[in-house]
Amino acid sequence: MSDMNTWTIADARDKLRAKEVTAVELSESCLAAIEGANALGAFVHKTPELALAQAKEADARLAAGDAPDMCGIPLGIKDLFCTKGVASQAASRILEGFKPEYESTVSQNLRDSGAIMLGKLNMDEFAMGSSNETSVYGNAVNPWKVDDRQLTPGGSSGGSASAVAADLCLAATGTDTGGSIRQPAAFTGIVGIKPTYGRCSRWGVVAFASSLDQAGPMTKSVRDAAIMLETMCSYDAKDSTSVDIPVPNFEAALTGDIRGKKIGIPKEYRMDGMPSEIQKLWDQGTAMLRDAGAEIVDITLPHTKYALPAYYVIAPAEASSNLARYDGVRFGRRAALAAGDGITEMYEKTRAEGFGPEVQRRIMIGTYVLSAGFYDAYYNRARRVRALIKKDFDDVFAAGIDAILTPATPSAAFGLGEMTDADPVQMYLNDVFTVTVNLAGLPGISVPAGLDGSGLPLGLQLIGRPFEEGDLLNTAYALEQACGFVEKPNKWW
Repeated sequence: MSDMNTWTIADARDKLRAKEVTAVELSESCLAAIEGANALGAFVHKTPELALAQAKEADARLAAGDAPDMCGIPLGIKDLFCTKGVASQAASRILEGFKPEYESTVSQNLRDSGAIMLGKLNMDEFAMGSSNETSVYGNAVNPWKVDDRQLTPGGSSGGSASAVAADLCLAATGTDTGGSIRQPAAFTGIVGIKPTYGRCSRWGVVAFASSLDQAGPMTKSVRDAAIMLETMCSYDAKDSTSVDIPVPNFEAALTGDIRGKKIGIPKEYRMDGMPSEIQKLWDQGTAMLRDAGAEIVDITLPHTKYALPAYYVIAPAEASSNLARYDGVRFGRRAALAAGDGITEMYEKTRAEGFGPEVQRRIMIGTYVLSAGFYDAYYNRARRVRALIKKDFDDVFAAGIDAILTPATPSAAFGLGEMTDADPVQMYLNDVFTVTVNLAGLPGISVPAGLDGSGLPLGLQLIGRPFEEGDLLNTAYALEQACGFVEKPNKWW
């Protein structure tokens, strides 16, 4: 049973409850896989002793019949989540040596359910990136490979995507500010869901853009996403944006019956220069949902073309504000000072040494758009565009649309290094299909749907009504069943 690390959450849950395997054995299988996969760069802080201690506690709960769905399930945790007593750096030099004295609400919810933390996962620095190449640890690598090209696993949750796709863990946490769960999920052939803004607490998650950030699961199947998301969600008084509504049984919603559901196909997502493979996959997904009994409706989201520029004003502005707290005074890295240096020099040197080039770029953009004379011209205008984008979605859902189908990404995974030296705008364009969901605060899910001509995975995105993750997951489940995607990367690491 050395392949236990390849199981889904649902399979492992059933086998644990049936006493066919122990949580310790399951964790040992994952830990062995992690040790053999250093070339992927997915795990950056391994916690084997903690994992085995938690596994023993899980086995005791299972023996006593106290076994929530996630009890005994080994997970990877994105380095953006604060984990008590375990390094939490957000993949940045400026948080070197930081070990929180507290646990994020989401990871605490998972711990309380009996889930096991195998370690912390690689990511783009402060979640700013689409390729996992801005990490202080070095980039994570996509387990899918073409010839000798090493490919990006996507970003910012690249380590999470790589670890799940390579079966190093049964699932992982991710965060999504502009597509950072859905894009890497599409690049690696796994499932990733960003829930409605406010559904998962942001407390204890290192902030990038506070009005956009949202945690979610990255899993091997839609069913696993439903199981894990239910545990991650909760109302949290410590997060002023947390919404106090009941968390339903998402797994129970997975009937696969979508007869009569109205699926919107937005014309604005048919962009000039879209690769024919992406268009073909989208058309195939549309046909699959129609064959499953859904009604396909052409819709318009007229302000979509303004989403990317609005996002790249709002997100850097919020990042500039959030990252002002990293000054070398209270925690994290402090630069060495020369004789005569004062507090201003300490701030300047610490931030120059501690932040990487992409983070510095976004801080400067954000500071610029918030500065006197430019606030109205950029930031307030972007906020007004955001309101119009949200209204587009509100109008479509008010007209009876249940979910919207789009591509997840404009291409399959690209090679590491292929975009980092180019115009940064080319990298930002990877978020073209995903940022609208964050700007509108909606739930969105990426489902693996096929392979491109090179044999790399491609994903389709479904966008749902706010706080209707159950319906969205059920539609995704129907799409997953129709696509029948079962391909896995050939092990080379």
